[in-house]
Amino acid sequence: MLLITRKSGETVRIAESSLAAGKVVPGAPARRRGPSATFAELARATARAWQPVESEPLGEWTLRAADGFTRRANSALPLGDPGLPVAEALTHVRAWYAARKLPAYIQTATGAEGTQELLCAALDRHGWHREVSAEVRIAALAPIGDLDADVSAVRLSRTVEEPWLRRYQRFQEAGPAVRSVLASGPSVWFASVTGTGEVPAAIGRLVVDGRWAGFMAVEVDPDQRRRGLATSVMTALARQALDEGASAAWLQVEADNDGARALYDGMGFASHHHYHHYRWAEA
Repeated sequence: MLLITRKSGETVRIAESSLAAGKVVPGAPARRRGPSATFAELARATARAWQPVESEPLGEWTLRAADGFTRRANSALPLGDPGLPVAEALTHVRAWYAARKLPAYIQTATGAEGTQELLCAALDRHGWHREVSAEVRIAALAPIGDLDADVSAVRLSRTVEEPWLRRYQRFQEAGPAVRSVLASGPSVWFASVTGTGEVPAAIGRLVVDGRWAGFMAVEVDPDQRRRGLATSVMTALARQALDEGASAAWLQVEADNDGARALYDGMGFASHHHYHHYRWAEA
């Protein structure tokens, strides 16, 4: 049997006897509007926006842990050669996370030049299973800051506050590292729009990192949707990032989040690559 990994990260199996011819095709650069970016540059920028409490190098891989809060801060990031044969590197990753009583995850990417289709196929062969996939999207930042949005009610803060956390949907499942991870990054901002009670009507998180502005945790009270609050939050954060010298934007969105995808389409975001979290399937 042969394992073939599609650009989406999906792996299919075919009988070797049915293959008439084949060759390795390098990943094509993603079609995009706005800024250009290599996979390596963007992968490192997105990683700096979700920094772990603890990390350790394995060659050019980075093992990351944060008491289980977010897969991004609790997964191995393989951006190069681990310095070991892949099978040995995977064994090391499993042992490292087991020592911390955490599930073993590896974050990979597909669909752009320089991404990790071969590693995805190797993970399939070695018994790892893909749990979550999402898109990394990029856009020019200035058009977002120029949107005709009411930003007067958007409050920006350097610190993550209790009301903000009450709106954040992952807070209930978060461990003790939640504040540390959310506050990590070169220049971090938290946006909120006051609601009718102690919980904000909308929130968002921004990490400014050189030319990049990363948008995360944009959430709106279900009863307050379709009032433009998400656009107001994004616009206010974009203007802050522009003031700090950023020119390009990125965000991550899951494939089944139709509402968010439509919002980001309208702002000019286009897919750069897909990322995936593979988990070791314990016997």
